Amino acid sequence: MFGARRGSGPDARTLLRYALMQLPGIALAISAAVIARHSFDIGSRAAFLAVALWVLKDIAMFPLVWRAYAPGPQSGPFALDGRSGIAQERLAPAGWVRIGPELWRARAVGNFIEAGARVQVLSLDGFCLCVKEIEAGNADAQ
Repeated sequence: MFGARRGSGPDARTLLRYALMQLPGIALAISAAVIARHSFDIGSRAAFLAVALWVLKDIAMFPLVWRAYAPGPQSGPFALDGRSGIAQERLAPAGWVRIGPELWRARAVGNFIEAGARVQVLSLDGFCLCVKEIEAGNADAQ
């Protein structure tokens, strides 16, 4: 479908997400058709045709935009669960850790963590990561 690899088309969830996002526009088109029919004495057929064209436009656009509605890999802070980083300062109990190129506010779970220690993200609490120190034997964590 328009440059997509074979078998990588939209799934039912993507189609449902797209259809639900079109409902406000369809409701607006129906409202405008009803108002136009009563205010400007437009016939029922013309009002129905206008709404039908609006729906056909949404159907025609789907193959072009479905990728924007497809669920992708998790991103943002929620994608950090399980990742590892380096404590930039002593976490006693809170401080800063570097995960990749980014600095994050973090809170040590359990004991304090010294600066330079490798840490692993356990969870997210607001905008603060909950981390634990990685022992030397577990240094292969992401």
